[in-house]
Amino acid sequence: MIKKNTKRITGVGSALVDLLALEEDTFLQLLGSAKGGMTLVESEFIERAIERASRKPAIVSGGSACNTVAGVGMLGGDARFIGVMGQDTFGELFHFDLKKSNVEAVLSLSASPTGKVLSVITPDAQRTMFTCLGASTELNPAAMNRHLFEGCAIVVVEGYLLFNPALMLATVRAAKEAGALVSLDLASFDVVNQSRDLLETLVADYVDILIANEDEAHAYTGHTDALKALAGLSRNVTIAALKVGALGSYLSHAGEVIRIEPQTDCPAIDTTGAGDLWAAGFLYGLVNGYSLDRCGALGSACGYEVCQVIGAKIPDHGWKRIRSLIHC
Repeated sequence: MIKKNTKRITGVGSALVDLLALEEDTFLQLLGSAKGGMTLVESEFIERAIERASRKPAIVSGGSACNTVAGVGMLGGDARFIGVMGQDTFGELFHFDLKKSNVEAVLSLSASPTGKVLSVITPDAQRTMFTCLGASTELNPAAMNRHLFEGCAIVVVEGYLLFNPALMLATVRAAKEAGALVSLDLASFDVVNQSRDLLETLVADYVDILIANEDEAHAYTGHTDALKALAGLSRNVTIAALKVGALGSYLSHAGEVIRIEPQTDCPAIDTTGAGDLWAAGFLYGLVNGYSLDRCGALGSACGYEVCQVIGAKIPDHGWKRIRSLIHC
């Protein structure tokens, strides 16, 4: 399934900086948002929300595909990220974090400000996102050609690209022309609900690996039962992955269902980046020839560790524990 002689994983997506705000549920009510979703907003909305916040948010680099390939880089994998950032302080932070995570950065510069996400983290560790895409929307579909993806085993596209159909289609077509597998994370139930027609065509024609959490799978398949949702996700793809939070995850491949047990040593502090880092571990294992259950276990370990901190950056001691699983 994986191309021989290459282990590179390339992410294409939004170059964003996360503003992490620890707040009560009442703060979300003031903002008028359902918990756990993602809403596209203008920069002014985020600025007003920060003014109403109880404390100053923490600032880290983010973006779904970026978080995934950064995790691959920290695992020692061959990782690349393609996106657009602004020529500003947030852009400098984003680029610095990519280099620190051992990711090759293929970044275009824009006069527009770097995109940002206000991620509101409530006491139940759930995150709700308000996204201003900024410069990240300026990634040119015409720049997506097969040469950009030659030598790639897997191209990771985030579901948020569905809001830019021309870019999404150009990316997956170029990836397939280069012989790479396409991995798609559904990103958010809001994304699924707003992009259903394009999503169904995209999955049927281009996607090899489809990843979703319970809410996204419900929106996509109509099923709340995990095994029925997994079956719906697995149609037309080679591998389907369903993440069920504290209960672990399920994988489907060639008619076989594999249950992946969760790590439950400590409760989650913040779920920001949990799905992105799960994908990092899983895809790293896949390109390195691990069995699917071992890929899932590595994904589970990465997802667990990122839930023990605020934001999507696993600290060095967490990576040390994860790497010990690779070498055991």
